[in-house]
Amino acid sequence: MQQKTLTKGEMQVMNILWDMQHGACVADIQKKFPEPQPAYTTIATFLKIMEQKGFVEKRKGSTGKTFVYSPLMTRERYRRLVMNDVKDTFFGGSVKSLVSFFAEEDELTPEDINEILTIIQNRNHAD
Repeated sequence: MQQKTLTKGEMQVMNILWDMQHGACVADIQKKFPEPQPAYTTIATFLKIMEQKGFVEKRKGSTGKTFVYSPLMTRERYRRLVMNDVKDTFFGGSVKSLVSFFAEEDELTPEDINEILTIIQNRNHAD
């Protein structure tokens, strides 16, 4: 893989592909965009770049005239990859620093805090 992350436009295309689950051609992807939809050629360009980066694969469609694109990684794997990169790049690899940043920057409600603490406590009990 050449790059570890997707641009904003590529991410929009990838989210559509993940939601579609069985792969899609450019026209099908275009239909899933809200108005104003990007041009067919714009989506095709994103897909070409994403293929070069190693995020999608293409195969001939059933008619043989179009290509069907499918993700090569799951949404969860990509999320993990990006968040680990953020943790390493901006927080020196420290999960504590990452969590502290969001705890201080976001307006967390008491319910949010309790839910996060429950997740952490359940994680500690699972080990």
